[in-house]
Amino acid sequence: MAEFSLDLDEDTLQIQSWVHDFAANVMRPAAHEWDEREETPWPIIEEAARIGLYSFDFIAQAFAEPSGLMMPVALEELSWGDAGIGMAILGSTLGLAGIASNGTTEQLMEWGPQCYGTPEKIQLAAFAVSEPDAGSDVSSLRTRAVYDEAKDEWVLNGTKTWISNGGIADIHVVVASVDPELGSRGQASFIVPPKTPGLSQGQKFSKMGIRASHTAEVILQDCRVPGHCLLGGKDKLDEKLSRARQGIKSTGQAAMKTFEATRPGVGAQALGIARAAYEYSLDYAKERKAFGRAIIENQSIAFKLADMKMRIDASRLLVWRASWMGRNGKDFVAGEGSMSKLFAGETAVWVTEEAIQILGGYGYVRDYPVERWHRDSKIYTIFEGTSEIQRLIIARAISGVHIK
Repeated sequence: MAEFSLDLDEDTLQIQSWVHDFAANVMRPAAHEWDEREETPWPIIEEAARIGLYSFDFIAQAFAEPSGLMMPVALEELSWGDAGIGMAILGSTLGLAGIASNGTTEQLMEWGPQCYGTPEKIQLAAFAVSEPDAGSDVSSLRTRAVYDEAKDEWVLNGTKTWISNGGIADIHVVVASVDPELGSRGQASFIVPPKTPGLSQGQKFSKMGIRASHTAEVILQDCRVPGHCLLGGKDKLDEKLSRARQGIKSTGQAAMKTFEATRPGVGAQALGIARAAYEYSLDYAKERKAFGRAIIENQSIAFKLADMKMRIDASRLLVWRASWMGRNGKDFVAGEGSMSKLFAGETAVWVTEEAIQILGGYGYVRDYPVERWHRDSKIYTIFEGTSEIQRLIIARAISGVHIK
């Protein structure tokens, strides 16, 4: 187990510098264009793959780093470059996390590299949980998986929504109900391999922010996947269902195990947006003059920047703590993963709004990036569990009461 430290090791510092250079030189110059186009930025994903940033090997290295800090450090830098492009690069990692959280080692080794492909043949992955009538309430999923014993196949039917890379991904990790009477305890995760008949893209959403990231519905119509595509295997599923039917306490369920592992990373992304807005505002306040002096000389501006910096640093501490705990097998006894995502997400919204205020009219127009950062920030209080859901998780954890 790695001791917790705020001093990054040499490997992590090198990764931080490497990702920052990519964010500054490749992502930022293209951010406005891809936000306007609302399209997947394939040329930038290709460049990320070419240098090894978009790859299974890099993600595996970052997740394996003993302190748990290499991944949030990299995610912060990517989001500092641009959250929409960053999400386009990172979207496959959520699919990978679904495999890692619920699958066997053999499944991870088989399907993990396929989530990214190669620089010559890039592939994407998606993690499909949310549904039109089941967003935060994942216990109400209607997508069904029925086992065809004669063919050793699972038949999937249902509609998923708000899915990053949905429909355009090569690998879809789908959470479905195998026993609806058991609620969330009757769910399992399945890999839908490339070009599987019965899976199609539904509506593609036009979004307020992170517009370079593809978000769409995924429609499953009699979609058949081989038995070995059940993550964790059938024996493990049968045992879990048997325990649930006997009323034996569960250790977790398919979707939530993935979200628990990824929430600190989501907080790190929000942190990157907040830092970008703070740094821009600080530079602007030093240069912008009004009434004969730089506006930072006014307490009303200087105090805003002081509060922005304070909340950003506090967010980073929460993210790093949760990331270290997750990597080193520490239970989130007080909802520490949710704390990090909640505080960093709300900080990003607040900081970017303050940045607009500091810039005044310039902050409100698209010629300046702060309005884009504000639009991008809002999703971090919504996806992978709304702020309200995070507070519910924390409240349950600290009280031991099943608060509704």
